[in-house]
Amino acid sequence: MADDDEPEEEEPAVELGDGPAVDGAPLARVASRLTWPQEKSRVLDKEGDATIRTPDGPRDLADVLSEVDVTYFDRRQTFVDAVEDVVGRGPVRTAE
Repeated sequence: MADDDEPEEEEPAVELGDGPAVDGAPLARVASRLTWPQEKSRVLDKEGDATIRTPDGPRDLADVLSEVDVTYFDRRQTFVDAVEDVVGRGPVRTAE
């Protein structure tokens, strides 16, 4: 424990750049807010209004899941794979 009572200012572990913003949340963040297994209808109830980042720009998760044939995600990776099968994999666009 430090002898002085003033808290130390901490530097960020990674410096953030001044680059263009990216719209939407990473799919991994949305998936991490859920517990698994999960039914598609429950995912829609909990996170359907979320906007996710995709290689073609931001998309609403509800719209993406409407194109997914899977109705039950037994684990997180099953969900991520199903969504990525629809939206694709790769770098995401930045806001213009």
